[in-house]
Amino acid sequence: MTDIAGGPSGHGPASGRQPLSRDLILDTAITYMDAQGIQHLTMRRLGQQLGVEAMSLYRYVNGREDLLEGVVDRLVDQIRVEPGTRMEPEDGWQAFLQWMAHSVRRLALQHPAVFPLVATRHPAAPWLRPPLRSPRVVEEFLTSLTARGFTEKQAVRAYRTFSSFLLGHLLLEVATLGAETGPVEEPLDEGGAALPGGVQELDLAAFPTVERLRPLLSEDHTDDEFEQALEALLDRIDLELSQ
Repeated sequence: MTDIAGGPSGHGPASGRQPLSRDLILDTAITYMDAQGIQHLTMRRLGQQLGVEAMSLYRYVNGREDLLEGVVDRLVDQIRVEPGTRMEPEDGWQAFLQWMAHSVRRLALQHPAVFPLVATRHPAAPWLRPPLRSPRVVEEFLTSLTARGFTEKQAVRAYRTFSSFLLGHLLLEVATLGAETGPVEEPLDEGGAALPGGVQELDLAAFPTVERLRPLLSEDHTDDEFEQALEALLDRIDLELSQ
């Protein structure tokens, strides 16, 4: 296996190495998984990429689970309105959803081997839906739609429908590019890191819309949403056949 930093496997950069930090570790892990895939990532191999012993990483990450959670957070944090881009309410909700969809798709295509982590790992709360899984992104989504004329209930419904569309389409798309979409092999608990699946208590003070709409976000309408999506698909196919 070739070292992503340019040297043979097991040898990190000899000189000019950046000071070790959590951000550097996460960025290096993303680069490694882009090149080698998720399944090959271990703390030992990541240490090799950084030119340090694996034990040095535990000052910044609490094991592989914490590392993967950090990778997901770092990638999702890239879903932002680009500086200088105007997205005012008068631009309309279609323009906003177009921007959001293409932003997430760009992330998936830039990191096809890593995107399944974003799509399949348990979010911090069960009412957050991958890939729009961070309170900051959901806050922006809901406030943007309500500013464009949606009621709060309509905005929450759009969030669920839109997330389902992105998840299904983009997982299929990265799979065609060779990404492994099966579950990551469950590692042993390392360093006291929380294993996936546990519900975390989120601090939503900075996200007032999400906090206010949490009861709506927590409602389960899975059966109705499936039927509505299926009917919309059938209507679209019928329209194409009639043209």
